[in-house]
Amino acid sequence: MDYSGETPALHEGVDKGPDKQGRPAEAARVWKRLSVTAFFFVQGLAFATWASRIPDIKQYLKVDEGIWGNVLFALPLGLMVSLPLSGWLVTHYGSRKMAIVGAILYALTLVGIGFAPGMWYLVGALFLFGLWGNLVNIAINTQAIGVETLYGESIMASFHGAWSLAGFAGAATALVMVFFRVPTEVHFVVVSCTSLVLMFMFYRNLLASGERASAQPVFVKPDSNLLRLGVIGFFGMFSEGAMFDWSGIYFQDAVQAPEKLVPLGYLSFMSTMTGGRFVGDYLANRLGRKAMLQLSGVCICTGLVISVAFPMVATAIAGFLLVGFGVSSVVPLVYGAAGKSTTMSAGMALAAVSSISFFGFLLGPPLIGRIADLSSLRFSFALVAAMGLCVSLLASRAKLIK
Repeated sequence: MDYSGETPALHEGVDKGPDKQGRPAEAARVWKRLSVTAFFFVQGLAFATWASRIPDIKQYLKVDEGIWGNVLFALPLGLMVSLPLSGWLVTHYGSRKMAIVGAILYALTLVGIGFAPGMWYLVGALFLFGLWGNLVNIAINTQAIGVETLYGESIMASFHGAWSLAGFAGAATALVMVFFRVPTEVHFVVVSCTSLVLMFMFYRNLLASGERASAQPVFVKPDSNLLRLGVIGFFGMFSEGAMFDWSGIYFQDAVQAPEKLVPLGYLSFMSTMTGGRFVGDYLANRLGRKAMLQLSGVCICTGLVISVAFPMVATAIAGFLLVGFGVSSVVPLVYGAAGKSTTMSAGMALAAVSSISFFGFLLGPPLIGRIADLSSLRFSFALVAAMGLCVSLLASRAKLIK
């Protein structure tokens, strides 16, 4: 039985001669990479825009940490609901179509979040934001695996680096917007329009993906190797999700930073997450993927311990910088390994690993809110430090990561 999925079909027409625009094979390959990178950037920009304005939206709705944790639950819930279908849609209809459709809906839903008049409206918008976000995630990572196949070397971290670079740009933009007191809804409309323009510029150069037979089932049980990858991804995405949703609030409540410095929490985390992903492929090739994952877990744990033990602006920034570097390589390494599965198509393998990994993303933010409500935000961040340690421990025992 052929389990190769899309990957062989993805580079049809790219490595065998000029593309439809008449470009030679090498130029066509570069344009494919740029186009996939652009879609990673668009997705990261939209998510970072939402995450960086969380403190403002929370303050506008006037809710405490416990209730806010329940509100945040809507986004990862949307992600989880879409997981079983996203892999099937990508495999059946092709990653190119699903990346375009999902990215457009993702950008438009961001506007809905910005104009949310109340808590329940925001819950619905966040649910859809998670739904479309995961569809784009599976589709564009499948595209990335196809491009990586064309290049014949590890470049997955660079794609995720574009996502993080967009996150850094989104956080920096938010810092400016907050400084000049630009309303959240105006900010979100500007970002949504920018995203749509970038998609229009690059969608034609995405990899052509072969459609698969409808006999491919919606639910596929992953093998033991994929399960191990998923568990490592679980702890990595627990840490990542907590930092995305709570770093700004941590600076606001635990560090008690001045209002104009609150976005620095998210910005410091995103800066090293971005830089780490652009050097991640190089370090993984030099140190080995297993050693890189072990180092990543240690950085996550150490950075959060510093931030919890010394909740001051300077030390919290230093800690968040370490956490950002630690988080940066976990998902690219896990996804890259999953996409090379020999038992499932790339789209289905990514969906299987994401299903496990996103439970961490699902549980992280609301659990942080619950623990903070019962004790303190600092104590809840200590839990995230333990998640980082779990990444190192599991990576040391993973046989499939060398």
